[in-house]
Amino acid sequence: MQRIRLRYTKRGRLRFTSHRDFQRAFERALRRAEVPMAYSAGFTPHPKVSYANAAPTGTGSEAEYLEIALTEARDPDMLRELLDESLPAGLDVVEAVETRTSGLADRLEASVWELRLNGVVPADAERAVAAFNAAGTVDVQRLTKNGMRTFDARAAVVSLVAHHDGPTDQPCAILRLVVRHVTPAVRPDDVLSGLRAVADLAPPVPAAVTRLAQGLLDEETGTVTDPLAPDREAAATEPPVAAASAAATAPE
Repeated sequence: MQRIRLRYTKRGRLRFTSHRDFQRAFERALRRAEVPMAYSAGFTPHPKVSYANAAPTGTGSEAEYLEIALTEARDPDMLRELLDESLPAGLDVVEAVETRTSGLADRLEASVWELRLNGVVPADAERAVAAFNAAGTVDVQRLTKNGMRTFDARAAVVSLVAHHDGPTDQPCAILRLVVRHVTPAVRPDDVLSGLRAVADLAPPVPAAVTRLAQGLLDEETGTVTDPLAPDREAAATEPPVAAASAAATAPE
């Protein structure tokens, strides 16, 4: 009857939860909030939840997306509040819209990442970023389930910029990264490996990585647009599913 798309976050210590950990927590939240979920068929039915491009374990995110299917219509804002209250702090449901368009996963073309490099002098980061951007290819290695794999981390990077917050007691460089979603996926840690390869940049402590956005990539500006915007625009010109259902079942 109704599909809802949700944007949720992974903040603080909850960035260390795996995707499977989040799935379990979210399914518990669905039960606590008494969401009328649609279920798959077969011997082991599962709630119909479609997850899209989850962030790697250990990274924070302000822009994770999923879609759920309901057997009864619900107001998206009220549903968002109920689910948010049923999840632990740090896993926060921040937006909900009715599904009015197809292809959410296809609209997740690129991500914007912030990498905080504590202990790195901003000038050193700027030199490393300049070397990375000037390189034609930057080969890095990653251990996969099929063994060690070598691939180019440069081709998928739309932009990489270094900056800093201002005077602090300890040096801290901040990188803003826009990267296309390609196969194999180029992750923030691959870009850090590339910076180490081209400029010997090695942060003394692990980088604090946060996904700020993901969505369609504007090739002209290099910006990433909101993937839920088409659903909101469609909802502005069509009656909401919940309201239409209520009108259809109201007594004469």
